[in-house]
Amino acid sequence: MSATPDRESLIAAAREAAALAYAPYSKFQVGAALFFADGAVVTGANVENASYGLSLCAETVASAKVLSTGGQGGLLAVAVTGGAPGKPGTGATVTPCGRCRQVLNELAQLGGTDPLIWCDGKDGGLELRLSELLPHAFGPANLG
Repeated sequence: MSATPDRESLIAAAREAAALAYAPYSKFQVGAALFFADGAVVTGANVENASYGLSLCAETVASAKVLSTGGQGGLLAVAVTGGAPGKPGTGATVTPCGRCRQVLNELAQLGGTDPLIWCDGKDGGLELRLSELLPHAFGPANLG
């Protein structure tokens, strides 16, 4: 039996994660919360580096936590938020970047899911499926 994701709770978890971001260069804190069928919530925050290319997005950090601890499959929903320090969700709606869409797709395809993506922002945000953000995605299902 699958647990049901709650939009507001998952966005709140993403906002809490954003507060932990290491973003001294961009001053833009991003948080992500991933919800799984067993009810587990895994969060991540962006981690910047003086060499920008080495920076990690919040969704990538959360996905790496899951995969590096043996978790696979069951991804039902993702919440993403961002903003100035101490102000997540108060700016423009934040969506996963292209790299993060691919990282989330890898995790989703492991369990055969098409998770909801809740993108937080001052305008009320967006609700999309991952397949809408990354149509015709390449991943584990293509290697079958």
